[in-house]
Amino acid sequence: MARLLVLGAMAALFFSSTFVLNRAMSLEGGHWVWSASLRYAFMLPILVAWTLVTGGPAALARTLRLFRDHPLFWILAGSVGFGVFYAGVTLAAAFSPGWVVATTWQSTILATPLVLALLGRRVPAKGLAFTTLIFAGIVLVNLEQARGGAGPGSLWGIVAVLVAAVAYPLGNQLVWEARHGGSTRLAAIPRIEGPELDAGRAPTLLLTLGSIPFWLGLVAATQPPPPSREQVVQTALVALFSGVIATTLFLRARAKAKSAYELAATDATQSLEVVFSLLGETLLLAGAWPGPAGALGVALAVTGLVLYVCRQV
Repeated sequence: MARLLVLGAMAALFFSSTFVLNRAMSLEGGHWVWSASLRYAFMLPILVAWTLVTGGPAALARTLRLFRDHPLFWILAGSVGFGVFYAGVTLAAAFSPGWVVATTWQSTILATPLVLALLGRRVPAKGLAFTTLIFAGIVLVNLEQARGGAGPGSLWGIVAVLVAAVAYPLGNQLVWEARHGGSTRLAAIPRIEGPELDAGRAPTLLLTLGSIPFWLGLVAATQPPPPSREQVVQTALVALFSGVIATTLFLRARAKAKSAYELAATDATQSLEVVFSLLGETLLLAGAWPGPAGALGVALAVTGLVLYVCRQV
């Protein structure tokens, strides 16, 4: 369990760059569709090169064979877990301040047990209690940060993040179900054999490939103006830090989880994204340190994660 949470925490560290960079691109006039789709356009060659360097042509061939054998599954899982998820996050950045997006995104911690229940898996009640404790801490941290005068945010932005918060764990869980035998409620999920899926690198590449039709359709439907050079560079950074490094670490942690409890605990590490974002702002941007409410929120989040480790079922 401890190893899973360490991997999840490392992923949260790299994930935290997403909110800041997306908001910066939005304020500079960059269209949200390019912020979303270019991330995966950059991720694809990076992941292919990474696979070739670390595993050689044979590893890439085995990974691509998994896509060839189950293309509809990977297109579905990639469109939901990467497409709908990240389109919602970038769309929200165009309507809402960064703190609103970060706060609302933490609802994915509560969405995970709902997704597990939808697929016929039970999360122990104590796991739900720990998740609620973490979520309460995140809310406290962000409420304090919001006192600086930020408005309530656009309803569209909030709705977009809520949809993304459900889509992300759903797409990831579809991959887990395919690897570990299929859901008891969705018999259509294929059983996909392959040790490559346990590494994190292969499922990230497969989900990225599966999301390509979604991004092509979105660009064709919206026809956004060409991106600026700054937006291209910033999107490339998001692709490397959040799309490749963070996602690979996170999917590797989920692949090693053996129960619904461990899956919920691993997903709960995403709560640290807000903590890391806060630390980055205070240390790198000379932001204010949290007051009593913010400190209490951080303490609640950390306590929830510690309880996940100490109370294994």
